[in-house]
Formats: sequence, structure tokens, C-alpha cells
Amino acid sequence: MKNLNQVSLSGLRTVEAVGRLGSLKNAAEELGITTGAISQQVHKTEGQLGRPLFTREPGGLKLTRLGAEICHELTLGLKQISEAVALADRDREESLSLSVAPLLAERWLVWRLSSFMVKNPDINLRLDANDQLLNLTHSDVDVCVRIHKRAPDDVYSEQLCEHFIYPVCSPEIAERLKEPKDLLNEVIIRDYNSQYKWSDWLKPFGMNEGQLPKGHGFSNASLCMDAAIAGHGVFLGWDMLVAHAVKNGLLKIPFTHRCSTGRSYWFLCREGALRSPSLRKLRDWLKEEIKQTELPVDAILEKARHE
Repeated sequence: MKNLNQVSLSGLRTVEAVGRLGSLKNAAEELGITTGAISQQVHKTEGQLGRPLFTREPGGLKLTRLGAEICHELTLGLKQISEAVALADRDREESLSLSVAPLLAERWLVWRLSSFMVKNPDINLRLDANDQLLNLTHSDVDVCVRIHKRAPDDVYSEQLCEHFIYPVCSPEIAERLKEPKDLLNEVIIRDYNSQYKWSDWLKPFGMNEGQLPKGHGFSNASLCMDAAIAGHGVFLGWDMLVAHAVKNGLLKIPFTHRCSTGRSYWFLCREGALRSPSLRKLRDWLKEEIKQTELPVDAILEKARHE
């Protein structure tokens, strides 16, 4: 590492910020210094390295081939330095930020947080109810749980479970549903913002959504589920949404068929982040809770197959 004596580390940090963010202005905002100081740092660092890292064009600075390679390595290195600094707090009570979709947070996660607290009393969870795509490399979020067809390429990922859809309804309505064609006589609850369609579930039975009766429409799945609990009709739900209501007898699963959406829940974090024991504990807890969520639903469906 003796070659680090030849160049300013603050200059390298500045070069990395300009290369990653694409402009002097953005780098200045992130580092909290003026654009003039950023420009001077870049020029000084190029002199110390003896190579140009940027070309000066009318639209601003553009990385040279060598500059792009150096910035890539600097980003990886600075991320590791950041993680090393974070180790200073490991002996104290730790806080982890977990980002999940608002629906998953409201209908699944909050019912299970006490289990995490009992098993991990020294770890505080900060819950970010958010379904936007996040750049984990430059975010203070430690872990995301997201639904994807395949895992993103730029982060560490583990598949948590597949995503299936199936009808759910109140116990009273379930008594009337003996086979899928009985849905033709029921009110259908629809989430008009959902990407999941009744036709996907109905296809194996030679039916499609156009044959189903009209019914109530809502802007999100949470309202749809509440409507189903209230007995207003039949809704197309899924494990992580309806498990708590099914467990407590508020909803029934009238049919054994589940339709795969082709998507899965994924555990996502920065590369190398699982070196943290606390983060591994969070991952393992999530996997166990999802397994416990699936087991009662699987048992209900297996029982129905033999009735």
C-alpha cells in the first residue's frame, strides 16, 4: 500500500464521487464542499497519478477509459472502508434498516416483529415501508425484500419463496364454493391496480375473467382483503398478504389450486454485507418466518385435497 503515499486519499474520494455522480455539482453536494474545490481536487489527483482521468467537454467532465476503471475500483474500496468504519458500533446496540413494500409491512411483518425482538434483543429494526427500487450501494437501507422475476445483478440476493395467487373469501362465502364455476354466482373483488389477473388462476379450469360477475373495485390489495373479510365477495390473494387473516379464521381458502405468478420474494443486500452477524440473524429470521407462514397455508390446502 506504499503507493497510497503518492496520492491524496481525499482526492481519490473526490474523483470517485465525480465519476459516480457524473458532475462536479453533484459531487460537491455529496461531499459538502464547493464545485471549485472539487475541480481543484480532481486536477491535483490527476497530477499525482500522472494520467488524465476525465476529458473536459462542453457538457462537463467525462471519464476516460482509465478513469472509469479507477472509479469502479475506488467505489468498491470506499464501500469496504465505509463498512469497516461501521464496525466501530458493533459492540453497542445495533440498528438495522429493513425496506419492504407497505403492504408486506402492514399485513405480514408487523405481526411478527415481537418474535424478532425476543430472539434478538440487542438489534433494533428500522422499518422502511417502501416499494421503490433502491440503490443499496448508496443507501442507508441495509436490507430490502422485493418481488422480482429474477434477482437484480448488482446486489447480493437470496430467494425467500415463490409468489402464488389464489381466491380467498369469508367463511360464509367459502361454504358455497365447491368448485371454481361456483364463482360465477359470487361478487368478485378486484384490485384495479394489480398486475395479477383472475384469468391466470382460472385458466386450468377453462374459464377466464370475462366470465366472472361484476364486483367491487379498490385501489390496493389491502382494501380488497378488508372487503373480503367483511363478506363483500371473493378476492385474489397470496400467502404473505392473507396468512394472518387465514390463521385467525377471518378468511378461508376455498380451492386447492394455487397459480404461480412467475415471481419470488428476494432478500437483497449489498455485496459483502452478510459479514455482519446481525444482518445474518435478520436474514435467517425472515426465512424462518416465511417458512412458518407457508406451512399453515400448505396444511389447509392439503387437508382440502383429502376432503
